[in-house]
Amino acid sequence: MAKLIYATLTSLDGYLEDREGSFTWAMPDEEVHGYVNELERGIGTYLYGRRLYETMKVWEQIYHQPEQNSVMQEYAEIWHGTDKVVFSATLESVNTERTRLERTFDPEAIRTLKAGSSMDISVGGANLAAHALRAGLVDEIHMFLSPIVVGGGKAMLPPNYATRLELLGQRAFGNGVVHLHYTVSSAG
Repeated sequence: MAKLIYATLTSLDGYLEDREGSFTWAMPDEEVHGYVNELERGIGTYLYGRRLYETMKVWEQIYHQPEQNSVMQEYAEIWHGTDKVVFSATLESVNTERTRLERTFDPEAIRTLKAGSSMDISVGGANLAAHALRAGLVDEIHMFLSPIVVGGGKAMLPPNYATRLELLGQRAFGNGVVHLHYTVSSAG
């Protein structure tokens, strides 16, 4: 059975975006990006909310522009070759390859997807991840903590969400980013 993984870049105080909606402070350098690429190789399907999908679909363009640096091109190839499911009630259509649109998040459909997948599944976007976390679907969390405190914005974890985590691994990078890898005890 596949694992559902929530992986994200976050500020030290737990925000994906600052108060202005920016996350430029979280852009990975080549070392961190290369490490993320290695983690992404085991993903067979990305689950996205609308906003994250609209941010991530730039990788489709980068895939068709091979003049990018090797780490970015490598990620574009990984992203292009992975199935994507976008959950949105407002998005009219999706325009990237290997992508389908779903109107609602159905926890039972995700459990079925996990049971039938040979590769792991990634959930992205704070709102969509909140649904998956509250439904007990997330098996692992990968946090890439950036060495910055932004003081507010969009939180990585939903309010009033509580669970126990077990540390599986950690790694510090030269730019001050720290990767923390946890298993979620309530997943199932």
